[in-house]
Amino acid sequence: MKDLTIYKTIELTGTSVTTIEDAVNAAIHRAHQTVKHLAWFQVIETRGNIEKGKVHHWQVTIKVGFALEGPTKK
Repeated sequence: MKDLTIYKTIELTGTSVTTIEDAVNAAIHRAHQTVKHLAWFQVIETRGNIEKGKVHHWQVTIKVGFALEGPTKK
């Protein structure tokens, strides 16, 4: 029988006052502290707030996939 990997996804929102990439990295870094086997991410939504005519804060929502532990047999 062949081992199959099964993935679970969760949605996270990272924030940053500097860049979109920093917001994504913040979310992934935090998830890495408690979720094992992180494998991929997909940007779902990017938004931010404005103060005095300038971008003040980025918020990026990502979907993160991770492998569930243990083999699944088919």
